[in-house]
Amino acid sequence: MSATGSDATARESQDDTPLRRAIGPRLLVLFVIGDILGTGIYATTGQVAGKVGGALWLPFVIGFVVAILTAASYVELVGKYPKAAGAALYTQKAFRVPFLTFIVAFMVMCSGLSSASAAARAFSGDYLAEFTDFFPPTLIAVLFILALAALNLRGVSESVKTNVVLTVVELTGLLVILAIGAWAVLSGDGEPSRLGEFQAQGTGFALITSVLGATALGFFAFVGFEDSVNMAEETQDPVRTFPRAIFTGVVVTGTLYILVALVSSLLVDHRVLEGSSGPLLEVVKAGGLDFPPKLFALIALFAVTNSALINIMMASRLCYGMANERILPRALGRVLPRRRTPVVGIVFVSLLAVGLVSTGEIEGLGDTTAFLLLCVFAVVNIAVLVLRRDRVDHRHFRTPTVLPVLGAITSLILASPLSDRPANVYIRAGVLLAIGIALWVLNKLVLRVRGEG
Repeated sequence: MSATGSDATARESQDDTPLRRAIGPRLLVLFVIGDILGTGIYATTGQVAGKVGGALWLPFVIGFVVAILTAASYVELVGKYPKAAGAALYTQKAFRVPFLTFIVAFMVMCSGLSSASAAARAFSGDYLAEFTDFFPPTLIAVLFILALAALNLRGVSESVKTNVVLTVVELTGLLVILAIGAWAVLSGDGEPSRLGEFQAQGTGFALITSVLGATALGFFAFVGFEDSVNMAEETQDPVRTFPRAIFTGVVVTGTLYILVALVSSLLVDHRVLEGSSGPLLEVVKAGGLDFPPKLFALIALFAVTNSALINIMMASRLCYGMANERILPRALGRVLPRRRTPVVGIVFVSLLAVGLVSTGEIEGLGDTTAFLLLCVFAVVNIAVLVLRRDRVDHRHFRTPTVLPVLGAITSLILASPLSDRPANVYIRAGVLLAIGIALWVLNKLVLRVRGEG
C-alpha cells in the first residue's frame, strides 16, 4: 500500500455519489467472479480448441497471466480514483486528450455490448436446443436482452443479488466438469496424449501465430474484471474492497478455466469441440459419470445469462460515468428517482445490444470483444505509469512497475495481426470506431451550439 493521506479523506471522497452503496466485500468478490465466468468458457472453448488443437490448456494459461498483469493496473487506479467510468476516467486523467478518452470509453462500451450479444447468441444456441428449437434464435436473443434490461431497471441490489445466484449455478456447472475429469483420470479414461498436440504443424512462426490466435480468442473468457471498477460508486469502501475482490476473482476463474480446458481436451477430440457451440455439453456426454445433459444445458443457460446481465449493467454504468464527465450528453446520467438506477443509460445500451445480436456469431462477437478490450488494456497499463506523478490524499494499492509494462506489451501483441485474427473482426471493430468518431463530432457540435464546447 502507498500511504498518501488519511483514510477519513478517502471515505469522504467515496461518499460523494448519488448512487446507492449496496455492494459489500463478499458480494463484490462474487460479482467479479460472476462477471468473468460465463459465455467465454461455456461457449468459445470449442473455437479455441479449433485454433490450437489438443493443447487447449496453453491459451488459457497465457490468458491468465495477461489478465493478472492488467488487473493489477486496474486495482491501483480504482483505489486511486474510486469513481464510475473506469478506463475512460483513467485515460482522461493521464493524457488529457478528450478525443482519446471518448474513443477508449466507446471501445469499452462496445466491448460490453458485443459480449452481451455473444451471450445472447450462446443462449439461443446448442444449449437451448436441448430443450427446444421451435423459436428463431434471433427472436430469442432479442427477448433475452429486453428481459435483462427490465431486471437492471429495478435496481443494482436486485441485479447483483441475481448475479450471486447465477454465479453459484455456473460455478456448479464447472465443478461438474472437473468431477467428470477426476472420474475419468481415476478410471483410466481419456487420451492424455492429446494435451500436447497442436493444430499447427512444426515449431516455427505458424505454431506461434496459432497459439497467439487461440489465446486472443480465449482471452474473451477472462474479460469482466475491468467492468467491476464501474461499480466503484455503488461499493462500500471501494479503496479497501477492490484489491482483494479483483485478484481473488481472476485467480479463482483462471484456475477453473485451466482445469476445465485440461478435462475438455482429455475427454473430447478438438475437432468435436470445434464443431459445437455448446462444447462443455460434449464433455458431459463423453464423461463416465451419468450426469443429465439437459441439467447441464440448463446450468449453461444460467451462465450465459449472468454474462449478459453483468455486461449490460456495466455498459449502463459506463454511460452514467461518461455523462457525468461531460463526454456523453447529460441525459445519459439521468437516474430513476425511486430506484436510483441510471435509467437512460440502461435503455440506451439495451437498444444497442438488440441491434448487435444480428451482426455475427458467437466466435466473431467474442473475438471482437477481446480485441477491443486488449486495445483498452494497453492504454490503461500505460496510464497507470503516467499517473504515478498524480498524488491523492488517501492510501491505495500500488502495483510493481514491471507489471503494467508487461501488461501493455502482452496486450498489444495479442491485439496485433500476429494473433492470426480473422479480418472480419478488424472490420467490425473499424465500423464501430467509425460510428464512435461520428458521435464524437456530433456531440462537439451540440456543445458548441449550446456554448459549452
